[in-house]
Amino acid sequence: MVETINASIYDFPTYYDLVFGSDWQAEYRFLRGCFEKHASRPVRRVFEPACGTGRLLIKFAEAGFQVCGNDLNRKAVDFCNARLVRRGYRPTALVGDMADFRVKRTYDAAFNMINSFRHLDSDVAAESHLRCMSAALADGGLYVLGLHLLPTKGESEDREEWSARRGNLAIISSMRSEWIDGRFRNEHLGITFDVYTPTRHFQIADAMDYRTYTAAQMRRLLARVPEFEIVATYDFAYELDQPVVINATTQDVVFVLRKRSVPPSRAGQNGRARQRAYQAHSRPMSRVRANKRTRRRK
Repeated sequence: MVETINASIYDFPTYYDLVFGSDWQAEYRFLRGCFEKHASRPVRRVFEPACGTGRLLIKFAEAGFQVCGNDLNRKAVDFCNARLVRRGYRPTALVGDMADFRVKRTYDAAFNMINSFRHLDSDVAAESHLRCMSAALADGGLYVLGLHLLPTKGESEDREEWSARRGNLAIISSMRSEWIDGRFRNEHLGITFDVYTPTRHFQIADAMDYRTYTAAQMRRLLARVPEFEIVATYDFAYELDQPVVINATTQDVVFVLRKRSVPPSRAGQNGRARQRAYQAHSRPMSRVRANKRTRRRK
């Protein structure tokens, strides 16, 4: 019988990094292309909320960018910083809430590629996150936000499986949508890592809840943060020459948001009041696991 460990996958950063870091190249190339195509300022400083193990931050650091990120999981942050230091860079990842943070100096671009955003369990928290991101960016800077929408037509993908290997370590990851509560906008997912070493096979079993967004719900949320404009939308194929039009069947989507340089409207002022309300009531609150991610593979 296979040994099963019931625990958070985020508490095993070595395994997590192998599973979710094996396909970094497509995302990295896409982000570099987005910066060149859509930012209205040079991009030299990048920020990743819910950075996890820093699988992308390290690649940007190696390319000469100044990098920083935050995450609620200390083990992931420690892993990220240890790798940065090992490669000769400053340990710039911080333990922090992606919906309640400030930066000392603004960034030129930021990214949150696949569903970490959906760990935020209310529209208030999601809006607070977007306002934190707006404040963290310089005018003309980009926020590249990827997530899985809930289609209102057609069938939603409910299971995926993929594998990764590094040396003698191999992992098969399986993720399944166990149920969706449309009224309370919650998707409950189960995820397992089957871990294989030369001497052992065991399974890590976890469960998590994601907030659901239809295309219309996401549009309404973004409209409440007028500091951002949507300049492009793509899917998880990451093809810059093939933007997508979001409709009722859309599932995988990447929003390219650009910070406006014009003063915020009254709506923006009202939004900041809601952000302050969130921050005032977010202690104590269940700490949102704002790590990574569900990839709905094609």
